[in-house]
Amino acid sequence: MKLGVEGYAPALLRKIVSQGARYPFGEAAHNLKELADQEISAQHVLRVTERIGTEWVAQRDRESEAFKQDRLARTYTQAPAAAAVMLDGGRVQVRAEPSGPGVTQPEWHEPKYGCFLTLDTKPSATDPQPEPPAKFLDRKGVPKLVRQVQSLRSTATAREEPRQTPLPAKKKKRHKSKRPSRTLLRTVIATMAAVEEFGYQVVVEVYKRGLDLAAHKACVCDGQKSNWTVWDKHLKGCGFIPILDFLHLLTYLYAAAQAVRGTDQERWARYVEWLTWAWQGQRENVLVALNAVCARAGKAPDQAPESDPRCVLEKARTYVTNNCDKMDYPRYRKLGLPISSAPVESTIKQFNKRVKGTEKFWRPSAVEAVLQVLAAQLSRDSREDRLWAMPRPYRAARHKPLRPAA
Repeated sequence: MKLGVEGYAPALLRKIVSQGARYPFGEAAHNLKELADQEISAQHVLRVTERIGTEWVAQRDRESEAFKQDRLARTYTQAPAAAAVMLDGGRVQVRAEPSGPGVTQPEWHEPKYGCFLTLDTKPSATDPQPEPPAKFLDRKGVPKLVRQVQSLRSTATAREEPRQTPLPAKKKKRHKSKRPSRTLLRTVIATMAAVEEFGYQVVVEVYKRGLDLAAHKACVCDGQKSNWTVWDKHLKGCGFIPILDFLHLLTYLYAAAQAVRGTDQERWARYVEWLTWAWQGQRENVLVALNAVCARAGKAPDQAPESDPRCVLEKARTYVTNNCDKMDYPRYRKLGLPISSAPVESTIKQFNKRVKGTEKFWRPSAVEAVLQVLAAQLSRDSREDRLWAMPRPYRAARHKPLRPAA
């Protein structure tokens, strides 16, 4: 039967790890009982998932070392037409390690995520979409969009419950606008490591996939400093164009417009004007307008809360000032490059379903292992199959053989 050191056939072992990476361990054990007729305890699912994930973490680290020594082979040798790298962070609670039962020294940490895309794109001599999308000018929809973007990086405050909402009414079909690019292949990386190590993981993924060979390539991120540190050290020299994620810029412009005194109609009109300027690449107009409203509002006291309108305005002005050189959106659209990091935002949502929650307190080594397995599952290049096909180290899982719980 070719049983592994855990005492399971390879196909069953893969099912255990797949369930452990996607669902809480108790739910994974239940699924294995219902779907595979295998009675395995939640703790056993945890141990097996962590062990496989740790082996894949070691393989990832070996690739980073091989890259540093210029010994890493490319997985793909054909240059794509265009490529995009998108970086962002999430939120996860960790506890002290090692530790026994219970939660010791809990704190929120930020896992780092990378999304890597090859694109089917065709550059254009003119801007393919000179006017902002209708959803960015929808007075009812924009506040909801802003909350969705902000929620990805916020700390969870309550356990999420399934939403009981009626099915939405069917909408009339709309004519879809032509997109400047189409995603051909997506791969994902995730880690709890520091930004220095994460940077090497990013460039390793770029090198293996040959994204640095693309004719047009972009690095799309929000304004977080660590993201642009990775770009500056590892991607700038490869010709990746830095692009500020337009959705995050939208949230700052909307918040600033709401912070200025006036009627609701005046605030909305101000937001529409600023957003249109930003979309059309009129960066100087946006910055001049923010400087003007900040001057009229005055400086906030040192002890003022973040919600103080003066703090909101200053935060928006600082954001635009620091990222003005990454806001030439008409040029990016002409090249067929994305201006939104929505793919990595969507990826983070998938990770958050597994690792984020006020009731979840991870040991750092355990969450790193789960992130690695889930990243392989979410990648669309069959890397999970390749990882499972690698020879595994032969060693006992514990001092005594692991056995399914009765």
